[in-house]
Amino acid sequence: MLINNPDAVAEAISKRDLTYFDAQIDLSTRTINTKQNYKSPLMISAHKVKHLNKITTLKTDAIILNLEDGVSQEMKPFALRLVMMTLSALPECDKKIIVRVNALDEGGEQEIKALNRFRPDAIRVPKIKTADDVQRVLAICDEAIEVHLSIETKEAWLNLKGLRVHTRVKAFYLGVLDLFADMHLSQELITASNPLMQQVLSQFLLTSKALGIKPISFVFQAYEDEAGFEKWLALEKQMGFEAKGCLSPKQVEQVQKTFGVDEKAILRAQHIVNLFEKKRDEGITGFSDEDHGFIDEPIYKGALALLSRQ
Repeated sequence: MLINNPDAVAEAISKRDLTYFDAQIDLSTRTINTKQNYKSPLMISAHKVKHLNKITTLKTDAIILNLEDGVSQEMKPFALRLVMMTLSALPECDKKIIVRVNALDEGGEQEIKALNRFRPDAIRVPKIKTADDVQRVLAICDEAIEVHLSIETKEAWLNLKGLRVHTRVKAFYLGVLDLFADMHLSQELITASNPLMQQVLSQFLLTSKALGIKPISFVFQAYEDEAGFEKWLALEKQMGFEAKGCLSPKQVEQVQKTFGVDEKAILRAQHIVNLFEKKRDEGITGFSDEDHGFIDEPIYKGALALLSRQ
């Protein structure tokens, strides 16, 4: 187990005894997981020991340890220490471990400073509004840790093109419920068939991609509605998304199936790359192939991009 003696943890929480946790944290140097091809970041409430202890067995490629929504104010100090204990117990992990802190002025700044020495793979910061907010995060976050941003305010939406102020900013998460609330838009508009919603997804995806940022589509709250989730996944795959936030192992399974490796596409890309590079050495950069039609440099670059995401 990552968190040993859950009964003692529960007792310490009931007694509001933070000293118990501080005595249990065994700091070890973590190897940062730098992979960027994760597809199904799964949200776990950081104050739930039972869920934390399942991290290594969950069939996902990324975990978000959540200190924000769903963690009461009185539980946040304990949740933070449970995150520290979890990171200490995971010196290496094949899953990307992301910590979602609170807004900077609502405890997030102190949480980032406390987490630096435990080296999560990434810190996800909510309620970002401006490039100055991002610079503030970068100034207090350890240089080895990636910075991920939640795009969930109207200011962040307007400033989206200017939020990648450093290469350490690696991912944007679309927080569509908060974003619509901030814009005074009804959440009833959030349907896969609504042109407005399709426009939001398109703009978010294209801007993120143009910036070299990983775009992660919004969390679907009705986690028991598998059919509804499938509709969103079908649309998002068609649009070009490759990752979506998850709330349950079943959603992870659905995302992995939808955004998983297409073996035929990989083989096609490998063939195009090999053939183009061979022809290029002969001074030919545009030619017809019996199996894949006309191949030129843009087709070659597209194949390289596909292979780079695996």
